[in-house]
Amino acid sequence: MKKAWGGRFAAETDARAEKFTASIGFDKRLFREDIEGSKAHAMMLGRSGIISPEEAAQIVQGLDEIKQEISDGTFVPDASAEDIHLNIEQRLIAKIGKTGAKLHTARSRNDQIALDEHLFVLSAVLEIRKAILALREVLVNRAEENLGVIMPGYTHLQRAQPVLLSHHLMAYFHMLTRDDERFKEAGRRADMSPLGAAALAGTTYPIDRSWVATKLGLSRVYENSMDAVSDRDFIMEFLAAASICMIHLSRLGEELVLWSSEEFGFVEMDDSFATGSSIMPQKKNPDVAELIRGKSGRVIGDLVSLLVTMKGLPLAYHSDMQEDKERLFDGFDTLRACLQVAAGMLQTLKFKPERMKEALKRDYSNATEVADYLVSRGMPFREAHEVTGKMVRYCLEKRMPIGDLSLDELRRFSPLFDDDIYGLLTPEACVARRNTLGGTAPEQVREQIRTAKELLSQTRSELLQDV
Repeated sequence: MKKAWGGRFAAETDARAEKFTASIGFDKRLFREDIEGSKAHAMMLGRSGIISPEEAAQIVQGLDEIKQEISDGTFVPDASAEDIHLNIEQRLIAKIGKTGAKLHTARSRNDQIALDEHLFVLSAVLEIRKAILALREVLVNRAEENLGVIMPGYTHLQRAQPVLLSHHLMAYFHMLTRDDERFKEAGRRADMSPLGAAALAGTTYPIDRSWVATKLGLSRVYENSMDAVSDRDFIMEFLAAASICMIHLSRLGEELVLWSSEEFGFVEMDDSFATGSSIMPQKKNPDVAELIRGKSGRVIGDLVSLLVTMKGLPLAYHSDMQEDKERLFDGFDTLRACLQVAAGMLQTLKFKPERMKEALKRDYSNATEVADYLVSRGMPFREAHEVTGKMVRYCLEKRMPIGDLSLDELRRFSPLFDDDIYGLLTPEACVARRNTLGGTAPEQVREQIRTAKELLSQTRSELLQDV
């Protein structure tokens, strides 16, 4: 196939170099964005008198036909044409003749590919935000269903204080809310048109960049042509947001792996989101949660790969930047799949409240209540902490919970103890007393759920407007 840049060259491209430099294997995914951008560009050329309105209309019709051909498989892009842009252009010329060769007037592949990626990222942001919304809705629903369930809370993976299971689930809701905000911001910065920057210096033709941007639904244009073709911040920002979101999903996956183990036994995976062993018939493995955890490294790798690619590039465009697409596509595909499968896994997850309750009977997560009780009786907290620590050591030696100590035994550690201490040591009391903003008390968690529902409603309305 004839090269678009072949006039300068006397020798044919080496087959190895042609295969090495071709990007059609992955950038063909951008055919819809490329055609929409080309249609807007052609219409602008017609409006500006650079080509005739009739030629513009002929080009637009041809592009619409090519879009359908690619969609239904009757036109398969050819690797010899390097990339999706040249495939579409050459197909257009084959369909409508020399008029098709006028499409590339006043633009370069440099600003063309940048535009395609801006449009793709905006679409990807919308898809990811929808998937995050669905997972946030599942978390809120499961939190509301299990509002009365108390479980051990952990620090350092050691039992720390009792918390509501709902409170624990809502922590992930808030993480994902921040993720949604990050993607929203990433979308705002991707909402720019580089078209008209041409190769790097702009063009001599009387183009209307703002009209093209508006036609494509973009709110503004780059004010510097060199920045327009060399900027990949918006992709890096998308992958940074994706990496943080994957870290949140990985932490959730790790907890579900732990909780589904026999040692914890707090949850059971639904059969539809678990697998078995090829040799051990009794096994039920949390493979979905494990793969979510594992794929976080993949998305983080996509981000790091692009950061390293971009860090040493002088202005403006370089072929190194061809590496951005596979990273973008992989990060998007992986995150979307993980969000979708996480929602299904959580929706079908079986919690085991009795096992959580039993775990609380065998620990000392109410020790802070003892220290706080002594503080309420006038003892300085540091002294109360030491007294309670000695009590815990005594209970460990006796293999008994704090609540089983007699009042006489308690008074060996401090005369400040009275009968009212016992009512403070139950898991229910420990949880109920944390009734400050953001605490685990039922009243506070109910308020979290109420405000979460309001946030979900706002996000749902916002996303519907963007469709």
